[in-house]
Amino acid sequence: MTAPGRRSSTFTRLLRHGFTDPSAAERLLDSVELAGVRDDPVLLEALGATADPDLALLGLVRLLEAQPGPDRRELLDTVIAAKPLRDRLLGVLGASAALADHLTRHPRDWEVLVTYEPSDLHPGVLEFERGLADAADPVALRVAYRRCLLSIAARDVCGTTDVPQTAAELADLATATLRAALAIASAAAPEDAALCRLAVIAMGKCGGHELNYVSDVDVIFVGEAVEGVDEAKAVPAATRLAAHLMRICSETTVEGSIWPVDANLRPEGRNGPLVRTLSSHLAYYQRWAKTWEFQALLKARPVAGDLDLGAEYIAAVDPLVWQAAERENFVADVQKMRRRVVENIPVAEVDRELKLGPGGLRDVEFAVQMLQLVHGRADPTLRSGTTLDALQALAAGGYVGRADAVQLDDAYRFLRSMEHRIQLYRLRRTHLVPEDHADQRRIGRSLGLRVDPVAELNREWRRHAGVVRRLHEKLFYRPLLDAAAQLAPGEVRLSPKAARERLVALGYVDPAAALRHLEALASGVTRKAAIQRTLLPVLLGWFADSADPDAGLLNFRKVSDALGKTPWYLRLLRDEGAAAENLARVLSAGRLAPDLLMRAPEAVALLGDGPGGGLRPRGRGPLEQEALAAAGRAENAEQGVTAARGVRRRELFRTAALDIVGSYGTDARPAEADQGALVDVVGAAVSDLTGATLAGTLRAVVRAGWGDTLPTRFTIIGMGRFGGHELGYGSDADVLFVHEPREGVPEREASDAANKVVSEMRRLLQVPSADPPLLIDADLRPEGKSGPLVRTLNSYAAYYRRWSLVWEAQALLRAEPVAGDEDLGRRFVDLIAPLRYPAEGLGEDAVREIRRLKARMESERLPRGTDPKLHTKLGPGGLSDVEWTVQLIQMRHGWAEPGLRTTRTREALAAARAAGLLSTEDAETLDEAWVLATRVRNAVMLVRGRAGDTFPTDGRELAAVGRYLGYGSGHVGDMLDAYRRTARRARTVMEELFYGA
Repeated sequence: MTAPGRRSSTFTRLLRHGFTDPSAAERLLDSVELAGVRDDPVLLEALGATADPDLALLGLVRLLEAQPGPDRRELLDTVIAAKPLRDRLLGVLGASAALADHLTRHPRDWEVLVTYEPSDLHPGVLEFERGLADAADPVALRVAYRRCLLSIAARDVCGTTDVPQTAAELADLATATLRAALAIASAAAPEDAALCRLAVIAMGKCGGHELNYVSDVDVIFVGEAVEGVDEAKAVPAATRLAAHLMRICSETTVEGSIWPVDANLRPEGRNGPLVRTLSSHLAYYQRWAKTWEFQALLKARPVAGDLDLGAEYIAAVDPLVWQAAERENFVADVQKMRRRVVENIPVAEVDRELKLGPGGLRDVEFAVQMLQLVHGRADPTLRSGTTLDALQALAAGGYVGRADAVQLDDAYRFLRSMEHRIQLYRLRRTHLVPEDHADQRRIGRSLGLRVDPVAELNREWRRHAGVVRRLHEKLFYRPLLDAAAQLAPGEVRLSPKAARERLVALGYVDPAAALRHLEALASGVTRKAAIQRTLLPVLLGWFADSADPDAGLLNFRKVSDALGKTPWYLRLLRDEGAAAENLARVLSAGRLAPDLLMRAPEAVALLGDGPGGGLRPRGRGPLEQEALAAAGRAENAEQGVTAARGVRRRELFRTAALDIVGSYGTDARPAEADQGALVDVVGAAVSDLTGATLAGTLRAVVRAGWGDTLPTRFTIIGMGRFGGHELGYGSDADVLFVHEPREGVPEREASDAANKVVSEMRRLLQVPSADPPLLIDADLRPEGKSGPLVRTLNSYAAYYRRWSLVWEAQALLRAEPVAGDEDLGRRFVDLIAPLRYPAEGLGEDAVREIRRLKARMESERLPRGTDPKLHTKLGPGGLSDVEWTVQLIQMRHGWAEPGLRTTRTREALAAARAAGLLSTEDAETLDEAWVLATRVRNAVMLVRGRAGDTFPTDGRELAAVGRYLGYGSGHVGDMLDAYRRTARRARTVMEELFYGA
């Protein structure tokens, strides 16, 4: 007897074997049904190995209670003596309360688990048909179905079959059941059966040979008249047979139901006739079918009834399925359908939805199906209705990365295993992960997670769902497919003939040269060539969307030649979101970005959306930190400046790529609607990287000549567009150099050091190299080119106090420290504040002087032979008009309006409008003109690779500028008219505000 307060040894053993209610288990073990075996270690070990030992023990006792007296001992002896039966029976009882209930109602059905022959290990349709052969009515069919299901579940929970095999067996059992149900229906109405041929086409998971334990069985019915019978009589007869078949499977009887038979995937859904003839099906699919209907037909498979008619149906619809990707908006339709499915999930269930939620089974299935439909047109090896088989074929063909395919396969198997175990418990149709701890514990243990089943289950579930979500976004939403889906049939894998035709159609000027590039890229049997053949049809279309597709293809070949042997390059283009389209846009938009990329092709990684990718500018802080660190590691000034220029080149490419992609737009994201925002991003990015480059160069020069400390404090002041954060790709860096001798250092020594720094910086930043030069322009300094390059702060103060002219004060409106000693830079800004924002504003004499200077500049500086109306800087309504107007407002009112005290043109313009110094309409007119002129200058540099203030005269270059500005082929005239119109309106406003006209 156990002492009070102490637990029995049996209680402890039960806990150790995984029982959660040892007291109840002790009582069950003490029951008369288990007399003689309650202490048998074999039984306890076997119970402990189940998903739910408590449930398994209860089910065993109930099963023994249901046995007639003599049979009880037979069952018990067999359980103890025969390990295969013991594992199967207890495994089922520990995983499924519903099958335990079935065994209790039909106590001899346990005997189906005794057989352990090879045919029993992997049964097919014929074996299941034999198992259902004696079922002559719906009730008997249900009993026989559950008996067959019992054997499938036993193999599943014992690990004899894996997830795909279990799903295939469930689909085979469904096939046999549909055949048996049709036989029952035909026997009940032989007169109808004699009039028609009826084919049952399995769809969805049943058609794909990957059915769940409890799932709707999706079907389509095809009917034809037998010879000599009128179709008007045959189709109604077939409809009655089909409806009866559905009731046999779906209706609830004393033995429950089997599963619902769902025919809603038929033409017109539930509103359409249940049965159609083959010709009626074809007429509908050819004229009315939606994209999702062809996606559904991917899994169509004849399973019951007239299999010859079913085969005719598949042969007729199969070509339509593989043409679906040619439909307009095919990929967009599929994506929209997937998003709609997610949006319709109740908010409270999204996080528990195993099938339809983000990272769920449907994500895998949709992604695989879309890849099949796009690429299966040219590759018959992809035409499988089974998800995992199709995924394997996609990986073998190079359409999906091998590593991605392995991860998706693992995740899909795990999620399907969870789904199976959830449904098996009560044999109910659900895809929700239960919230109850006991349920999660049972599921976890059934999957082999025994240390901490609940925590391990949730961790593995979230991990696999995360993998699916990440890979689904790469596979399903990548724009490669959208473009590939719009190609003419047969062009996914290019033949030379198809390539020539495609090139001519796309407007390549030199198709022969382009074809040579294509052949060099796509020929061969390597995996690299296979991936190129998949990418090229898509890239050709993107190149053709530019003004110079020949250049795009040539540049792509150059990049591929440089990077083709690196393992990540083609993987990036195939897998990383919009990387391929971004690259296509960049390579065909002009000379600047490709030139920058060719100098360091590995920068193509920036075009992806994975780690290390992304086109968003990095900002001044990180850039300067990188440049300073690179300069600090260098052995000499030359190496330090080379490193800083390398950073500049890479970031120039990043900014140019962002600008091009934002201006062109992509298939997934339209062109940036706010062109002013894009101008601001580019101006700030180029200005930041220029400042970082100067900071790195300054550090390198000082370290090489003086160590860590220069004899004089030194700062660089950005001027003009540099100080205004408005630099373009081809802009010089307008600067002033300021120094201040350190304590105890003679002024001459400090001045010599400062001048040497400036001279060395200018030299090193222009040394010929793979990186673009950075020209430093100090002409805005006091006395211009005649004055010293570097002055002390006191010298600047003396000059500005005594000699400063109004144009110099105006130039100082854009002054901002960009590199060097921060304190010295702040003191310089304090020094010039009274000059650029004079107290009480400008006097009339100063205003007249500014107006005179502007008028003289317009007449003297405009290049000869230039159309003034198209000159973006000096022409009417150009940059100069807007900037001088804004600067005059700043100098007149900046002393009283803090918002005007900015170096940035657009900010100052917005502040002037907010202060009521000009109307909203006038401000918008000036802003629009300034943004457009800036974008034209940026476009000219991107297209030609060299700076320019006017529109190009070359037709192709002009078209490329138009494409950047959003004008399609043939609309160059519209672009020029729009520029003239915008500039004319701005000039009108400028003359009123600036000249007082």
